[in-house]
Amino acid sequence: MALTRRGLLRQSLATGLVTSLTIADRILLAQEKHEQPVETYRSPYSLKFRHSPKSLERGFEQKPWNSPEMESEIPHHEWYSEKVRRKFGVWGPPARQYPAPAGIEKETTEWWQDRLIHTASRWIGTPYQHHHIPDWHPPEGWPWKKVAYGRNSKGIDCSNFSSFYYNYGLGIKLDTGIAQQAEHLKIRGPGGRGTIQAERLEPKGYDKLIKTLEPADLLYIRNNSGKVSHVIMFLGQVGNSPDGTPLVMDSTGGGHTDCNGKSIPIGVHIRPFSPDSWYAKNFSHAHRLIRGISHVQKGTVAESEESGAEEITEQEMALSR
Repeated sequence: MALTRRGLLRQSLATGLVTSLTIADRILLAQEKHEQPVETYRSPYSLKFRHSPKSLERGFEQKPWNSPEMESEIPHHEWYSEKVRRKFGVWGPPARQYPAPAGIEKETTEWWQDRLIHTASRWIGTPYQHHHIPDWHPPEGWPWKKVAYGRNSKGIDCSNFSSFYYNYGLGIKLDTGIAQQAEHLKIRGPGGRGTIQAERLEPKGYDKLIKTLEPADLLYIRNNSGKVSHVIMFLGQVGNSPDGTPLVMDSTGGGHTDCNGKSIPIGVHIRPFSPDSWYAKNFSHAHRLIRGISHVQKGTVAESEESGAEEITEQEMALSR
């Protein structure tokens, strides 16, 4: 019997014949992984990296990167324990501090940017949930903070996602609470050692903003009350859209459409950053962390309490337009 497209992908990945996937393939596998309907969404967007996938995935075959069960320092057999339920509730286990990748200090700015975007793309198709780590899958009856996805599942919210891919890719673990992440410029360095200084960017006007931003910059977005409530990652020249619109990646609810007019599913996806988008109209400021990697300073930054962000609803986006 002929294998389906998903079957071929699984077989190729298992045998090592495929090491890099298209955006559409990542979504297809994620839909199966998270028990989503198969009908579905095929993104018109793509990623064009300036370095080889082999280079960007360096170290991912080793512990702790090579196992979803090691996304937290809490042992996997305790993830669904009563102790974790009482302490972390709906959020589940917090992310571990990942080590800095070997030789990080010798790499270029472009490599760091590519590494981050490539890392984040591994979770395209992951649902939106108020969780600290993307592969935590709470059992039936676990406390749940309602989101548009409709039920509890594996998943992650926007500020936990940005913290996670910076952590997984470069060993830089950001605050997971959106308010703290949006304001703190002194950040723990790669592997949790030393500190780096982020740069805050506040260009006025869409055209100036686009000219200022670089790949992997984090953009913070206000809600209707003016409070920062969302974070997205700018893709710059790494992201490719058929109509040339700048692209971002984030984890969010519904209400966004792609360049073909198709509704983009809830969760981690590439989305357009057009002048009339909810993102652009509600932009607060951006953080650039990348350049701080080459200037790690001595010192420590106290870990803040683990938190997250609120889901942005379609109704809220509609009201702001």
